[in-house]
Amino acid sequence: MCGIVGYVTGGTACGKPLEVCLQGLGRLEYRGYDSSGVALSAPGMEKVSFRKKEGRLENLIDDIAVHPMPLATAGIGHTRWATNGAPSDINAHPHMSGNEKVAVIHNGIIENAPQLKQQLIDEGYTFESSTDTEIAAKLLGKVAEEIIAQTGEPDIFEALRRVARQLEGTFTLLATDCRQPHVVVGARHDSPLVVGLGDDENFLGSDVAAFVAYTTEALELGQDEAVEITPDTVKVTDFDGNPVELRPFTVDWDASAVEKGGWDSFMNKEIHEQPQAVADTLLGRFNLDGDLNLDEVRIDEEVFRSIDKIIVIACGTAAYAGMVAKYAIEHWVRIPVEVELAHEFRYRDPILNSRTLVIAISQSGETMDTLMALRHAREQGSRVLAICNTQGSTIPRESDAVLYTHAGPEIAVASTKAFVAQIIAAYLIGLYLAQVKGAMYRDEIRDIVDDLRAMPAKIQRVLDTQAEAVESAAQAMVDAQSFLFLGRHVGYPVAMEGALKLKEIAYTFTEGFAAGELKHGPIALVDSGEPVVVIVPPARGRNVLHSKVLSAIEEVRARGAYTIAVAEEGDEDVREYADIVFWRPQCPTLMSPLVDVIPLQLLAMDMAKLKGLDIDKPRNLAKSVTVE
Repeated sequence: MCGIVGYVTGGTACGKPLEVCLQGLGRLEYRGYDSSGVALSAPGMEKVSFRKKEGRLENLIDDIAVHPMPLATAGIGHTRWATNGAPSDINAHPHMSGNEKVAVIHNGIIENAPQLKQQLIDEGYTFESSTDTEIAAKLLGKVAEEIIAQTGEPDIFEALRRVARQLEGTFTLLATDCRQPHVVVGARHDSPLVVGLGDDENFLGSDVAAFVAYTTEALELGQDEAVEITPDTVKVTDFDGNPVELRPFTVDWDASAVEKGGWDSFMNKEIHEQPQAVADTLLGRFNLDGDLNLDEVRIDEEVFRSIDKIIVIACGTAAYAGMVAKYAIEHWVRIPVEVELAHEFRYRDPILNSRTLVIAISQSGETMDTLMALRHAREQGSRVLAICNTQGSTIPRESDAVLYTHAGPEIAVASTKAFVAQIIAAYLIGLYLAQVKGAMYRDEIRDIVDDLRAMPAKIQRVLDTQAEAVESAAQAMVDAQSFLFLGRHVGYPVAMEGALKLKEIAYTFTEGFAAGELKHGPIALVDSGEPVVVIVPPARGRNVLHSKVLSAIEEVRARGAYTIAVAEEGDEDVREYADIVFWRPQCPTLMSPLVDVIPLQLLAMDMAKLKGLDIDKPRNLAKSVTVE
């Protein structure tokens, strides 16, 4: 989960290594914000210079302003989401070798840390922190000294490879050694790391946001690979030192995309970017013959034709996007679709074979639960198709095919635009399968895509017309202790996603249910004044569902609930049942989640604002969950 950045420049020592580290950490703070730190190396240093502080990045910046750090040629920086050791100055990264000539930062969990620590203690090493990272730092320092004793020269790259071979668990490690002040090294195992390519400078980061202000040229780093950057070279090997093929790519967004641009929060900005995110994800999806394209497909069409079951694996918001897609794909392709929480998937011995297509959904492409489920599926002979928003990430690389959402960087921890973009991407996969399997005519597919292309304007309409009503509702309910969210059909996963948003950023106890379950238990929770949010399906085409949901509203109102409905414009029946209505434009039922979720996102954000909470960085959460 943590954010890491590395930088090296040529020539004499200067202030840019510190600048790059601090700016990169600012863009990576969504990955963790319990503490932060930097380490700098320069020619002539006897020890690495480092500084670290508990709390938000501003604490570190303020400390450096009062007590400046030296000029440097290399730097590494870290912003932490605590997994091993409570947040504190001592547990913050970087951690130092015994002689403080080597500094290490780390993302992940080292599972054999207790055994390694005991070995080091037996050799006389002492430890200050309660982190597993300090163990890696002491071990790396020890191995670095052994190499100097053997060869007479420092080689921090070889030392890191030797250490990486000893570690078990999940890790990305970055290190700098003051004896090699124009070198930064890194190694990754089940945790993200990318390389940025510059002119007389090079970069490392847990994702491209770390360095996109300086370069858009990057390299993917694969599983169990290590990297050494100098000002003018990049060397990538496996952990045994064997060279590996470089995989360059170009980042398709610039630094301005990760700035707030006048918005009061990244979440607010990203909510309002959803029309563009949907439009961009739909761009360029047809070839000259009028057939749908995916981005990278390493699966033969004959294999797609043989698919008789789909399993969607995802977590959190991505899982709810998958649940929405289930309704559409089963309707269009007429094959069963299961939606599995990735962290449960491989532990229940799922039934998989070569005719099963597994769709892995992850905004970051680094979600560890989803990655491990993906690997299990491939081991069982299934093909995996990824939906992802981040180029160069692990999940697309390890999948047989990928469809990238083009939502741009999502910085706020609570996901918004990724949700709608993932639904669009999953719908495109469903239509592609229908095309390949002959389940739909070409003009039917084009008609549905035309419906999808109409959605950005409809999302914009909700943003333009419903914000005031949502804000009024938030003011009326800001002191509520709990909420219920109800929905049916595609409204059910939307209800759960709306409940999740309120939990994440407003810290309000909230549950989402299928509306039909209300009378089977949840109605016992309804008391006078209890807010109940209901996603009302359109009356057109599915009258039976519409009337049943209205009955559910009537049932909770009879018990004193304060009811909020999300309903279609022109649905006058809803006015009689709900205290507040958020209106959506008319659209086909399967498109309605793309507009229904918008007021729910705004509601959660407004509630958090009224409570004075940090909207972009809710407590205890990180953007990318890179540990199991």
